[in-house]
Amino acid sequence: MKVAVLGSGVVGVTTAYYLAKAGHEVTVVDRQPGPALETSFANAGEISPGYASPWAAPGIPMKAIKWLMMRHAPLILRPAFDADTLGWLFAMLGNCTQARYAVNKARMVRVAEYSRERLIDLRAELGLDYDQRMQGTLQLFRTQAQMDGIGKDVEVLRGIGVPFEVLDKAGAIRAEPGLAKADDDFVGGLRLPLDETGDCFKFTGALTERARALGVDFQFENAIAAIEHDGRAVTGVRTARSLVTADRYVVALGSFSPKLVRSLGLRLPVYPVKGYSITAPIVDADRAPVSTLLDETYKVAITRLGDRIRVGGMAEISGYNNNLPLARRATLERSVGSLFPGAGDLKAASFWSGLRPMTPDSTPVIGGTPLPNLFLNTGHGTLGWTMACGSGQLMADLVSGREPAIRADDLSIARYGR
Repeated sequence: MKVAVLGSGVVGVTTAYYLAKAGHEVTVVDRQPGPALETSFANAGEISPGYASPWAAPGIPMKAIKWLMMRHAPLILRPAFDADTLGWLFAMLGNCTQARYAVNKARMVRVAEYSRERLIDLRAELGLDYDQRMQGTLQLFRTQAQMDGIGKDVEVLRGIGVPFEVLDKAGAIRAEPGLAKADDDFVGGLRLPLDETGDCFKFTGALTERARALGVDFQFENAIAAIEHDGRAVTGVRTARSLVTADRYVVALGSFSPKLVRSLGLRLPVYPVKGYSITAPIVDADRAPVSTLLDETYKVAITRLGDRIRVGGMAEISGYNNNLPLARRATLERSVGSLFPGAGDLKAASFWSGLRPMTPDSTPVIGGTPLPNLFLNTGHGTLGWTMACGSGQLMADLVSGREPAIRADDLSIARYGR
């Protein structure tokens, strides 16, 4: 069967790989000159199934007000007050209940844990090199109030069988020795020893070559104009070069997916929540992190990627833009500089922003649509790298008509109703 995958980020490429492995003839179409050049390019680098939690949670509205007042704010709100933005914000508020949180958390962990298993298998099968490390993630608490508030998280981790360690200050330093030189004080941390790190851009590039070896046709620098249909099914994808036709079509365009499917009558509630990162060369390895540290105060992840430090985070609600305000860079430098001073050359760091495709319930949209030959694999938010392999395998199974290894019926766009 011929399958067209729209988008060559980490989700699109993993989808293409698993579809090709299942025996399909696959074409990938993307406007960029190569894979993983948008949201997948310079993300935080963490693969953290244990931290797969909805943004919409009880207490978040009050916390959001506090965050907006901070000098180095983890949340920046500069929305365009259009129907899509307001609808998404209200839908997210509607998910800030204990009942909705429990449902959404269960869905996210299910996909994330399955994805961890698929990545382990893929790494063993292909021997990919992407600056990967398997040394866990440390969530660091600068205040006792933060430390005292982890009870519900620990309860959830225990309930789903995810190994964890609650560490005091000395234990946090044992896990991340560079913290011994920290300029700011902290009280302890929560460590997930099974979490991983890796360069999503390198991984996606390497997997692209393996997919090519399976016969996948990558049409880069080929902008997608529209999806054509006859009212019953998709008939083709109009691009800058030609009309791409297939038996099945998969939309994996991240934040740009809603714009493409709107003409089909689909209201896909995916919003471009902007994140930022800097990537600095390591100048003192002994002061650098050994894996990933999550700075709870600034909502920033600090990750070791080979001879570089990636610092990423924040959430800006400002629509479709990729500008780079220096105030956001200052927040990232503040976080890493206070915890790992002298580890990286921050003056030489590159500065980047990306648009995370976020749903109001934080769960990705994976599955079919009312058009029988159109599928969606998008809306992974901050966890595209964490969930990519599992999402790709799920999509390959669904397109192929096979029963997936995990439940997927509650992941499609149908959960949002008409």
